[in-house]
Amino acid sequence: MGGENDSPSRQLARFVGNVAENRFTGMQVWQIFRRDRYLRGGDHISFLQQGYPAARFTEPRENFAHQHQDVRVENGVQYGDLPQFCDFPYIARVARVNGAALWSLAQAPGTPKGVKILTSQLTNDTDLVWDRGPEPDLAGYEVLWRHTTEPDWTHVIPVGNVTAAHIQISKDNVFFGVRAVGRDGHRSPAAFPVPSS
Repeated sequence: MGGENDSPSRQLARFVGNVAENRFTGMQVWQIFRRDRYLRGGDHISFLQQGYPAARFTEPRENFAHQHQDVRVENGVQYGDLPQFCDFPYIARVARVNGAALWSLAQAPGTPKGVKILTSQLTNDTDLVWDRGPEPDLAGYEVLWRHTTEPDWTHVIPVGNVTAAHIQISKDNVFFGVRAVGRDGHRSPAAFPVPSS
């Protein structure tokens, strides 16, 4: 049914890109849709293995003489992960991205739970249901959708403080998500619906 790029981790990555790519961080956040780089892995993998949504932050062009190397000098070349090879302004911008993401997660309602797309009937419309969140400042929900060829959400439909929505768009042609909205306008990461009859 699809959904390979709609795990909780991928929704977290979309959320980070949405809240942390701004003039305060000075960063362009790219979403790379794969578990990790070739021949190496990041700390996020252990979180994924335990069932926690996780994302990794890496620079787009790594210098392999200073990563994944024992500290040594070989043929006059210094190898190893040493402070003189760190790009501290870049590290500060990455810290701002992390800070923006964590602050936004803390301010927003929780990601909706129990999100289902009803599939018991052949229809060109879409019916979604979910569980109401417990947050006292919960204002309502939004249904997100995108074409199956799009990497990120492209359309938002505010549906109010409800636990079901009928959308006049075919579930066969697009991907849907549901996110919670707080009274202050902060939004949760999206939840991808699972089929249910």
